[in-house]
Amino acid sequence: MSDSRPLLQLAHSPDPDDAFMWWPLLERDGRPARVDTGRFRFETVHDDIESLNQRSREGELEITAMSCANYPQVSSLYAITACGASMGDHYGPKLVARPDFSLEQLRRDGGRVAIPGTQTSAYAAARLMLGADRFEAVVVPFEQIIDRVGDGAFDAGIVIHEGQLTYRDAGLELLADLGAWWSEQEGVPLPLGINAIRRDLEAQYGPGTLEEVTETLLASVEYALSHRAESVEYALQFARGMSSELADEFVTLYVNKWTLDFGTDGRAAVEKFLLAGSVAGILPHCERLDFIAPANGRSASVSTPNGSGA
Repeated sequence: MSDSRPLLQLAHSPDPDDAFMWWPLLERDGRPARVDTGRFRFETVHDDIESLNQRSREGELEITAMSCANYPQVSSLYAITACGASMGDHYGPKLVARPDFSLEQLRRDGGRVAIPGTQTSAYAAARLMLGADRFEAVVVPFEQIIDRVGDGAFDAGIVIHEGQLTYRDAGLELLADLGAWWSEQEGVPLPLGINAIRRDLEAQYGPGTLEEVTETLLASVEYALSHRAESVEYALQFARGMSSELADEFVTLYVNKWTLDFGTDGRAAVEKFLLAGSVAGILPHCERLDFIAPANGRSASVSTPNGSGA
């Protein structure tokens, strides 16, 4: 018997932390979704984060990951779900280089820096730290940045995803941890990835739909965290050769208490980051900023690592 429920697409980057969170929404291996998805079905769409940023401007996807720095450009189309975010709590994307190039050189002389996208939060944070026009930024697919810096094509690079854990294996050294810099400067985590839901779902499926879907998304994250081994096993197909131990370490960094719920501090962090970017002329002013709580306003019901990076 076919399932006539409406199908919602949920887009995320092809990385173990995102895959870890959302697989419980999917029917797979002949089994139903691990969580009750209510009156909707879900399918996932995988694309790199800069492509998802670009696709969000057309409102193409009902639910999508995007860079926090991208949100001001699409705030009229999307609201932010209270769950599903990736926050750097005293850690985050890394600015790296070969041993013969220093942060002082970059500050003094500028240089060519490989970046994972012009709308990424990592790039915005680097511009806040170094100055908006202090270096020449060149977009490079994120999985190529370490190799391109290592072979001398660039003076430095901003690494995201698992590159944050593996850049030293390629002989590169840390110039700056952008998440640590931001947290030390501002006293709040660095908002990196957010999960957003298209506002017009309310008109299409009725009032309360955004909260209803957010409730289902929260149930997925809770299930994943409560069934960690099973979730990591699924996420390994997006781990680009990482061991299960390294994939689990990466998931711990970015699926934690902030992912279950921004909370007051997380919301304040988003507001502070977007305001700093706007004041610096790096990001446009954000016209609308709302966070969609789960239906009935319930809180997350599983405990997690606190994401301190310790």
